[in-house]
Formats: sequence, C-alpha cells, structure tokens
Amino acid sequence: MKKINTFIIGTLAIACFLLLNSCSKSILKEKLYSQLAPGNFLTTNDGIRSLLQAAYTEEGQVSGQSAGKEVISMEELTTDIMYEYGGSDNRFAIQFINFTWDPSVSVIFNSMWSRPYRAIRNANTLLDNIAAAKISDDQKNEYIAEARFIRAISYYHLYMLFGPVPLRKSTKDSLQLSRATKEGMESFIESELQAAISVLPDPGKEEAYGRATNGAARAFLCKFYLNTRQWQKCVDAAQQVMDMHKYQLYPDYFKLFHVENERNSEFIWVRQATPLDPGTMWPNRTLPPAFAKDPVTGLLFQNNFRNFGAQFTNQDGFYNSFDATDKRRTLMLSKYINTKGDTISLLNNNNNTRSLKYWPDPNAIAGANGNDIPEVRYADILLSRSEALNELQGPNQESIDLINIIRERAGLADLSLSDITSKDELRNHILDERLWEFYSEGLRRQDLIRMDKFIQNAHDRGHANAKDYMKVFPIPQQAMDANPKLVQSPGY
Repeated sequence: MKKINTFIIGTLAIACFLLLNSCSKSILKEKLYSQLAPGNFLTTNDGIRSLLQAAYTEEGQVSGQSAGKEVISMEELTTDIMYEYGGSDNRFAIQFINFTWDPSVSVIFNSMWSRPYRAIRNANTLLDNIAAAKISDDQKNEYIAEARFIRAISYYHLYMLFGPVPLRKSTKDSLQLSRATKEGMESFIESELQAAISVLPDPGKEEAYGRATNGAARAFLCKFYLNTRQWQKCVDAAQQVMDMHKYQLYPDYFKLFHVENERNSEFIWVRQATPLDPGTMWPNRTLPPAFAKDPVTGLLFQNNFRNFGAQFTNQDGFYNSFDATDKRRTLMLSKYINTKGDTISLLNNNNNTRSLKYWPDPNAIAGANGNDIPEVRYADILLSRSEALNELQGPNQESIDLINIIRERAGLADLSLSDITSKDELRNHILDERLWEFYSEGLRRQDLIRMDKFIQNAHDRGHANAKDYMKVFPIPQQAMDANPKLVQSPGY
C-alpha cells in the first residue's frame, strides 16, 4: 500500500510539473493579437490618437467645471474683478478673496497641479513610443508636434501659477525630480513651442476643430513672452500672428461669446465644451436667485437652465470703472426681474453684479452648457503687441492704434498719442483696456503681476494679508508629500 501511495503521489507530482511547465511555455507566453495589448496598442494609429486625445482632455480642452471653478476663479477672485457668495464653492473662494490660502487648504491647487502633469505624462508617453507606430512619417511628425504643443502649454500654465516646477520630459524620468530653474523652465517652454510651430498645420487645416495649429502655438508663444517680459520677442511673435491674416476681431462683442458664434476667427485657442461632454457650468453660478428676466438684454430663464447656490458675482468697483457707453458692459447684469415680477437692483449692493459673458446655452441639458471658454483671443495679441511696444519705446503711435482697434468695437472714442505723456500712463491705459476687454476670461491676475500691481491692488481693496510671495501659488501639500525633492515656494 505504501508503494502504491508513493507511486500515486509521484505520478501527481510529475503531472503537476508538466502542467505548470506547459503553462509557462505556452499559455503564459501566448502571443496577444489584440490592439489593446501593451506591446501593440501604441503601434497603431488608433492607439496614438487615443493617447493624444487624453492629453488634450487633461490639458483643458474639455472645459466643464474646470474652466469656471478653477481657471477663472483662481485668476480673478484674487483681483478687483470677481466675488463669490454661498454654496459649496465659497469654501475655496473666500480663501482667494482674502489672501488666506496655504498649501493644504484648496482642492483647486491639487487639480491645477495634477491635470497639467497628467497631460504632460500622456504627451511624454506618446513621444516615447511613437517611433514604433505603424503610421506614415508625416503623420508621426504631426502627432509629435501636437504632443510637444500640449506639453509646452501645460508647463506654461504650471509656471504661471506655481513658478518653476519639475520638468519631466520623458516617461523614463524619475517621478521624484527637483524644481527646474527659472531659466530652464523658460527655455524649455520656448523651444517646445518653436519646434511645434514649424510642423503644425495652418488654422483651418487641422484635423478637427480644437486641435493644435501653428497659429495657436504662435499665440501662446506671444503670451509666454509677454508674461515673462521678453518685450522684443513678444512684439515679433504678435506680428507673426497678425501677418498670418487668419484672425480678426469679431464685429459684435455682445454676440462673440454666444454658443452659436463661438467658432469664429477671433478665438485662437479655447477650452471646448458641449452640453454632453461635459458641459460648462459657469452660467449656473452667475444668474441671481429667482432670476426670471434681464430687462436690458431680454434674457429669459428657461426650464433647462439651472441656478446654483454658489453665486459668482463681480465687484462694484469693477462695474463702475466702465465708461457708460462701453458696449462690453452690456454683458454685465446690474438688475433683473425675479419670478415674482419684482425688479431687483444688483449695482452697489455688496459686489453683486453678474457677468453674462458666457451667455446661457439655449440648448443646455440639465444645466450643462455648451459654451467654449476662450483662452487666447486675437484681441489679446493686439494688446500684447501694444504693451510690449510701449515697454520698449514708451508712448508710440502703433501702440495707440492697436488699443483703438479694440476701443472702436466697444463704441469708445479713440485715444490720442498727444494726450499720453509717459510710459507709465500708457501702461495704465493698457491695463484698464485689458480689464474691460478680458473680464471673466482668467487673465487679470497675471496682468497685474506682470505690471507689478497685484499686491498693491489687493491692499487698495483692504486685503492686508496679501504679501509679495503670493504672486505665485503654493505647491499643493499633496504634491510635496509625494515628492521629497520638492522645495516649497518661499513664504509658504
């Protein structure tokens, strides 16, 4: 019996060995034919395109909540434009309004740090793998240019918010990197955009609306030079955009931001949205309680609109700074008729006027609007060149002419060079013009920083907490905890 048992055990052991050995040599090493297999996915056009789309999405091409709650809020609640009341958004809004933020207090910091880095990760993955893709060289080169464009503007956004950050240029780079130098950061952004310009298609020739073009890359390069005070390069980059003759001002400022007009020749780069994917929620935070009608523009509340508890408002001083004849003020709600038929005044009532720049989408779905949020407009290129020329030359006729192009659309009288006595005076005119032109677009904070007025502007509004180091936001504590090589910005 013992011999039989030994034989049975031995036979079973051999069978198990053969079975496992067979598995290791055949089943476990069986060739995978699916395109989704790790070694196959990024060799296909579909795989590369999917990865590229993921990079676009993370970079911000899908606007949704992010464009309103994060981008515009961070850039305007800290300035003399925006205010906020109520709802869950108030927990972060009050920190920006009062200059009481720190590395741990706002989930927005985490989002505005992690989303660009996810876009960069996707771009790097594409760049590291595209050589093996079974597609034409021309297609490879265009995908590479798009990935480099996305990576560049993602680093540009990070730089404008947080200062120099770790430069991860490949998926092979360590996850724990130190912050780049200012020079290294600026050199990389500039070289990536320049490389992309030489390959990307002309505006209108891109594969689909919202994909990168050489016009968009030139426009971002212009804004990068402006915000890093590289004045001559900004002048030249702006001229290159103008010389393309692909862009022009939309004639009607009031209608420019309506959904039906948003694919126009003034919007150079936008954060896209449709009511289904995922929809912009900004209009739901700007309509006041029990809103029924705007007696000035005739806007009526529809059943598919929503009115959130969080109320994005504007400061009284901002509204009052407009000339009474400025057409751009028409998109500011200063009074409304409520559901009871009462007329409610919002002006000079604790910072309660509203921006209707992103006109509610008549085809909104359950409050999700299809408004694209512009990031770079042709008007910005004109005023960027005007500002840079003034910084180089002082008051000059071309700077005045460029400002007047913007003012004429707004229905305002032209400025005259003979009335401008100094570079500082013209700089202030340009800053004011940018305030009235780009409100609710998330440009004001950087404009004030660039002109060395950000902290003083806060002090003038009574925010004594504003300190010079707050010109950059803190690196989120979550990122600090994950990377021991990160050094927090001074002051935080």
